[in-house]
Parts: sequence; C-alpha cells; structure tokens
Amino acid sequence: MTDILHIGVSDRMLDPFVNFVNSNFEPSQHEFLLLSERENNDIAVNSNVRLNKRSILGNIRYFFLSIIKMNKAKKIVLHGLFDINLVVILFFMPWLSKKCYWFVWGSDLYVYQVGERNWKWNIKELFRRPVIKNIGNIVTYIKGDYELARKWYRVKGRYHECFMYPSNLYKDFDVPEKQHSCKNVLVGNSADPCNNHLEVFVKLDMIKNKDIKIYVPLSYGNQEYARKVIEEGMKRFGSKFVPLTEVMPYYEYLRFLGSIDIAIFNHKRQQAMGNTISLLGLGKKIYMRSDVTQWEFLKDQGIMIYDIFDLEVTCDFVKEVESMDKNKKIVREYFSIEKYRKDLEKIFLFNTSVP
Repeated sequence: MTDILHIGVSDRMLDPFVNFVNSNFEPSQHEFLLLSERENNDIAVNSNVRLNKRSILGNIRYFFLSIIKMNKAKKIVLHGLFDINLVVILFFMPWLSKKCYWFVWGSDLYVYQVGERNWKWNIKELFRRPVIKNIGNIVTYIKGDYELARKWYRVKGRYHECFMYPSNLYKDFDVPEKQHSCKNVLVGNSADPCNNHLEVFVKLDMIKNKDIKIYVPLSYGNQEYARKVIEEGMKRFGSKFVPLTEVMPYYEYLRFLGSIDIAIFNHKRQQAMGNTISLLGLGKKIYMRSDVTQWEFLKDQGIMIYDIFDLEVTCDFVKEVESMDKNKKIVREYFSIEKYRKDLEKIFLFNTSVP
C-alpha cells in the first residue's frame, strides 16, 4: 500500500519537488503518478516515479491508475486541481476527499473568478464545487487564497501553511556588480493574458524616451497573446523593448533577474510568486496590485512592496536601498529551506491527516 500518492503533471515546478522529497524524506513512502509531455525526463530515474505520456492511451492509463492507487493510498497530494477527469473521480468517490491535500497553484482556484462563464465552465463547476468543498486539506502559504476558497466553495478542509515548491524559496545568489547605466524594467512573468501587459505599457509610455530597457518574459503561456504583446511593445518602445521568447537555464535566469532594477506585476490574481520571491531576495523593487492576496501576505511579513495603482515612474526610478535590504533579510529568513522542510514534514506525518 502506498503511504503518500502524489498526482500531477511533470513540469519545471513539480520536478524539483520530486527531487527534494526524495532527498529529504523516505522515498519508499512516496509514489509520484505524473503526466508528462517529455520523452526524456530526468525524474524518471527515480523508482517511485511513474510517468504517463500525454496521449489518448496515456491519459486512459493515467485515469485508471489514479482510481486504483488513490483508493490504496493513505494520503493523496493533488498538485493542482486542473484535470477535470481527476475532479470527476473525486466527485464519484467522495470517500477519497478526506485524505486529499490540495496544493493550490492559483489558476486552479481563480478559474472561479476569471474563467469564461460559458456552458463548459458551468459543467466543470458542477463537479468542482462539491469536490473542493469536501476536500480534506488545503495547502498554500497565502492565507488569502484559502479564504477565497472558503468564500467561493465553502471549503471545510484544514488549512496547512507551506511554500509547496522549491521555486518559492529564497535563492542564495550573489548579484553581479551592475554593468548597465540604464534602468532595466521587468514586466510580467509569462505570456499569460493575466499579466495585463498592455496596461503597464500605457504607464511606461511616458518615459519611453528615457534611458531604459523593458524586458518581458514570454517563453511560457499563450503564444498568440505573446505575439500581440511583442507587436505593441515594439510599436511603443522600439529597440528599448526586449521580449524574452526562449526558456533560460535556471542560473542564467537568476543572473538575468539580478540585472533587473524594478519589476512590475499587473496580475489581477495571485500569480508569479516564484519570481516575486526571487526578486525580493535579490533586493529588487517591486510594484504589484494591492487588491491581490499576495499583497496582504507580503505586507504581513513586513516586506516593502509598491502599489501599481500609485505607480509614478520617474526617469531615475528612485530606489529605496534601505527598504530593499530589509526585504532581502526577511525573505532570506522566512522563505528558508529549513521552514519548507518542517512544513512538508507536518503534512506528511500521519497524525495530522484528519481535520
């Protein structure tokens, strides 16, 4: 019998989690049943990882394996709640819900708010609502997301504070000495329309003649939307606009973040927290919306962030060094690997499984 079954999709966030769990806990207690789009996946070398290719046959196999293994497992960790097939399983097998731990990714929750209200949405919500309401455990480090789940779905499960994935931890990285004279501005984190890039471009238009570079990561997400962002960015800012359309290796991306002076995240929901934490740990100034759940969370930790509604961009991008140094200290101490390990340990312990 599997002690703890993990279900999700193998990707750049979940794969480091698999390696972390296998390095810090007893691998024989964990089994990972994952969907994957990659033929050569490094985590497949782990004996407790079972990958299923995203195909008709692979999805069918994954569906039936999920039913068998979830019924046998003592605990079930749901890495995101995106797969409607998984939701349907839990709908028709409600006895599984109490031993489930939903790691809330964000978009799997906020589909309630931002999803297109059509017949497909209504059918999915018909299954999602009772499943989410009765799920035994909700895992996130942003209490506001848990409160929204209670508001939207009347969840009854226990709240567990945990950073969920290594990408949300402090990165110990020495920022190279500044080599550029201009101000480097980061806008958004992906080609997801939730970034609302064009609204930010309007704000930045007033300083397009200043010594700036505007960097926009667009390697992940909706590529049709990415093309629209690139077209508008080049039209407004010309050579000062730099779209990032290729995936960067991990440490190269950290070096890139180290070169940024100010980051602007215009998401209208909780998103881009991995980038936000990394930038704060590197001492960067961040603007975001004050009506999102991560705003209150970061403020509660004593972190200095700036409201995008009050964004008054000057040619110098005045940087408050003292506040940024304080941010670095808070992020280093709070988003630590030690706290992360302890939080996961509490979730994995079996005397905490019943709300």
